[in-house]
Amino acid sequence: MRKSRTTAVIAACVGVGALSLGSAVPAGAAQADDPVMLSVFHAVPGLTVDVYANGDELLPDFEPGTLTDPQELPAGSYDLKVFKAGADPRTADPAIQKTVAVPAGANATVVAHLSADGKPQLDAFVNDTSAVAAGKSRLTVRHVAAAPAVDVRANGTAVFKELVNPKEDTTEVEAGTVSADVVLAGTDTVAIGPAELNLEEGTNNIVYAWGSADDKNLALKVQTISGMHSPPRGVDAGGDGAMASANSSDAWMAWAAGAGVLALAGALAIRSRARRDA
Repeated sequence: MRKSRTTAVIAACVGVGALSLGSAVPAGAAQADDPVMLSVFHAVPGLTVDVYANGDELLPDFEPGTLTDPQELPAGSYDLKVFKAGADPRTADPAIQKTVAVPAGANATVVAHLSADGKPQLDAFVNDTSAVAAGKSRLTVRHVAAAPAVDVRANGTAVFKELVNPKEDTTEVEAGTVSADVVLAGTDTVAIGPAELNLEEGTNNIVYAWGSADDKNLALKVQTISGMHSPPRGVDAGGDGAMASANSSDAWMAWAAGAGVLALAGALAIRSRARRDA
């Protein structure tokens, strides 16, 4: 990746660090002490960073294509510093230094990615954890790649049409295994896939198309949130965030409303320090 793109990514991250996820939580739905379930997806090719929160290193060598496990976080404010991977935090100036707020009640994935024309940007997506009808599975697709509009097909039939960056679409389908691929909108030109997706009952399967068409590194990441069965197998809504991923060559693969792409690291740092102090 060119140095100019790396610099632009860092600048983009700085610009959103003070935002919160409050707008992602329905009014009256969360109490002040409700935890946040937050995952972070690094979808900008070619940029690796070290993340510090309140002085502790939380995400060393955070690489493109990495989707963190969801973490239950307390609401609060955290001091975050992001350094180029390998930099000495005792002597180097941080590329990013922000105090960020993490509000209560949201289940979300924060994504750093490229816009359709290849510029770094940040978006937060609220993950739908509402109940899924018996025998059904929820399929969500998020276009976060530097690529034109696409259609997403299941078993050769377009399920989502004309999806553009950074939009998402979702539907409920019969649980089971489907062969899926991504094609350029209105064509049969395959951009990613095909691959087999195991859509289990009571899950939300979130597919991220990411990377760059021009750089020929388009890929997919799949985040699966479970625990949304309807009666008679009803359980509380929520998610364990199990994930699967694959490169585009052989399988599938929202900082804007978020607390910042690395708010997750901040909360973990607080808890790590508290355990040491105890």
